[in-house]
Amino acid sequence: MPGLMSTPPQDVVPLGEGFWNLRGSFRIGPVDIGTHASLCRLESGRYVLLDAIRFSSAQESWLREMTEGGAALEAVLNVHPFHTVFCASAHRLFPDAAHHGTARHHRKLPEVPWAELRTEDEALHARYAADFAFSVPAGVDFIPANENLHFASVIALHRASRTIHVDDTFGVQKAPPFLRKPGNQLVSVHPTLPLVLEPTREAVPAFRDWGDLFVSLAGDADQLAAAHDGILRPRRGEPSVRDRVGKALATVEPLLRLHERRHR
Repeated sequence: MPGLMSTPPQDVVPLGEGFWNLRGSFRIGPVDIGTHASLCRLESGRYVLLDAIRFSSAQESWLREMTEGGAALEAVLNVHPFHTVFCASAHRLFPDAAHHGTARHHRKLPEVPWAELRTEDEALHARYAADFAFSVPAGVDFIPANENLHFASVIALHRASRTIHVDDTFGVQKAPPFLRKPGNQLVSVHPTLPLVLEPTREAVPAFRDWGDLFVSLAGDADQLAAAHDGILRPRRGEPSVRDRVGKALATVEPLLRLHERRHR
């Protein structure tokens, strides 16, 4: 099978069977908030890349080795509408892969020959159902007119590695000092949630129903890789990914109740 003997560089983090998280740099002014992409092996032995970053020279060489120069890379799935900066360069690097993006990717980067199916389309999710479970937040504006609101993304669970790849919707941070233990990390919901909830009475029930489904999905995950914040790998005896996702969603309940009162 291609690439199985390749040793990943330092900025590539192996996370279970057939999943590698590539950590990258993304600066807003002087602050590097980081970003990521993930290479995932499919049951077929081919590969899918989730998202695109400015790959380091070591990452690029490793990716080419893993994918037989790109021949074994089946697709690039860009799963966040507002993560567009490195999509064109990823296409130049892997021109033979199918490049899938959201509706906003199609609109913002018409020069990229996008595959017809978009990453938010259920038909694409069905195509890769043997390898991934995809989840799209409900009750929120997926592509807001305000381009500073980067809440929603297509969240992907890679089944073989039991790893969740997520952009923005959930983040991973160290616990505050008074709660901190070795390896203790918190999962949080992106703070723009109140600004992207649809202005209807149905928005909060839809979001809660989605949250319940996602918590259930997170029960099949052993780790979670977040774009800007880092990687959650609970140790034995620590709260699971599911527990931490559930707690994160519980913390936004006051915001949801406030939205309900405004849109009765």
